[in-house]
Amino acid sequence: MSDLRITVWNEFVHEKKNEKIGAIYPEGIHGAIMQRLRKRGFTNLRAATLEMPEHGLTDEVLAETDVLFWWGHIRHGMVDDAVVEKVYKRVVLGGMGLVVLHSGHGSKIFGKLMGTEAGSLRWRESGDKERVWIVEPGHPIADGLPEYIEIPEEETYGERFEIPAPDQLVMISWFSGGEVFRSGCCYQRGRGKIFYFRPGHEAYPIYQDKTIGKVLANAAKWAAPVNFAEYKSGWCDSLEKPKE
Repeated sequence: MSDLRITVWNEFVHEKKNEKIGAIYPEGIHGAIMQRLRKRGFTNLRAATLEMPEHGLTDEVLAETDVLFWWGHIRHGMVDDAVVEKVYKRVVLGGMGLVVLHSGHGSKIFGKLMGTEAGSLRWRESGDKERVWIVEPGHPIADGLPEYIEIPEEETYGERFEIPAPDQLVMISWFSGGEVFRSGCCYQRGRGKIFYFRPGHEAYPIYQDKTIGKVLANAAKWAAPVNFAEYKSGWCDSLEKPKE
């Protein structure tokens, strides 16, 4: 069993506003993600949603989080800037991992970490078939995955995806409508690792797929904090004795 402390953040809006989506995710998208992680041996799981005080991301919760999953879509603008700043510092200075899912590309926290406004891209909701190709099979996030993941119906995303060039590109997607998209992007920001994973439109049962669950589990392990030395800042005495 993994002792990683994982928090799954979700707007939790679609599931309550739309009966179809609520039927797909009766326990919320966050609940489905947590179930997938639980089946992969993760036991220290916590949910946080937009409606909670401080969106569920209090100082205490963030201090007790090794990896934060983020799913957002239609309420990006309602996320408090002070909470975004706390998450940003926890990633960059504290080494917390961040896994940004699907339309989380438009979230404030992803934009702040990437230096982009909203990660603009081409899109349509047409139920296209998606093939997520593993293009870096030696990467830890690709461990145990097939050559590609086929998703029968998904929302289409297409390039140009306005993000910085990934430090490592693990996956690209092809859609039956012709588009391609960088779907598995790894970054390092300060002490923290970030993984953007494209699949996960709310109208399809993406997070009920076992292979998608394997990706999420691998991403959590990869993004986990590294035990680093505490460095001193300010005035420091010389480590070597001066010559007499």
